[in-house]
Amino acid sequence: MPRILLTIVLPLILWVWAFIDCLTTPEDEVKHLPKVVWVIIVLLFPLVGSIAWLVAGKQRGALRTRPAGRTTGYPEYERPRGGRPLAPDDDPEFLASLKKDDKQHEDMLKRWEADLRRREEELRGRDEPEDGRKS
Repeated sequence: MPRILLTIVLPLILWVWAFIDCLTTPEDEVKHLPKVVWVIIVLLFPLVGSIAWLVAGKQRGALRTRPAGRTTGYPEYERPRGGRPLAPDDDPEFLASLKKDDKQHEDMLKRWEADLRRREEELRGRDEPEDGRKS
């Protein structure tokens, strides 16, 4: 059983993982050869090609380049200050947007309450008789 695991299952898992990794890696992160050549190498030489892809085919970690058009590797809402991402409760822009949303919700609630009072008054007016006496 251990021989089957070492000779068939683990290399098959390595090959599938390397093949999927090779296919999903962006073209700008592939090193030394074009991506199509790496895919062919991994397909034709499963064990050696997979190991070669993992060792030499892809930029990993700190060597990875930034995507074109972006100055940092962070999304806009996580702009780092001092080398760290900014927490939402420390971000003045985020807090201002919350205050703006709160104000909008409060205004909407006041309109709903006024509309509800008006409707209640209309219903009360319909229930009372024309001469003003209560039944």
